Amino acid sequence: MSEVQRIIDQLQRAFDGDAWSGPSLQATLLGVSAAQAAMHPLLQAHSIWELVLHLTTWSDTVRQRIEQRQNVPPAAADWPVAPAVPSEAAWQQANHELCLAHERLVALLRTLPDADLEQVLGTARDRADGSGVSIYVLLHGTAQHYLYHAGQIALLRKLL
Repeated sequence: MSEVQRIIDQLQRAFDGDAWSGPSLQATLLGVSAAQAAMHPLLQAHSIWELVLHLTTWSDTVRQRIEQRQNVPPAAADWPVAPAVPSEAAWQQANHELCLAHERLVALLRTLPDADLEQVLGTARDRADGSGVSIYVLLHGTAQHYLYHAGQIALLRKLL
């Protein structure tokens, strides 16, 4: 198995597979209604819906950075705003867009040679915009990002 295939495996496990740490992102979202997703049980925390939109933005951004081999800014807001009036259709669409963003990233990775994993995107390390790391680090960070927010979603669900 190539290193890229191993990374894809980790991304799949974190997103909707058998994550070692616990439920995957998609398992954590299973059964969440639009009303629940839009709630703010902690006033200063993001809603589940906002977390899903944020993850979609960053899955697409990671893909674009790898495609363009440079540190491009996110095409969407870092924290997009959820609809003011939640509907089940809009919530299902938001989750569907997250799945599509993940699938686009994985499809790109299937074409990525292992040798490209060491390429650094950006000239200096900047935590705020995620630049200055190798594609290898970027992809491992993406799996970590999925699980970090899955944990937040799990906690928010307990507060609902």
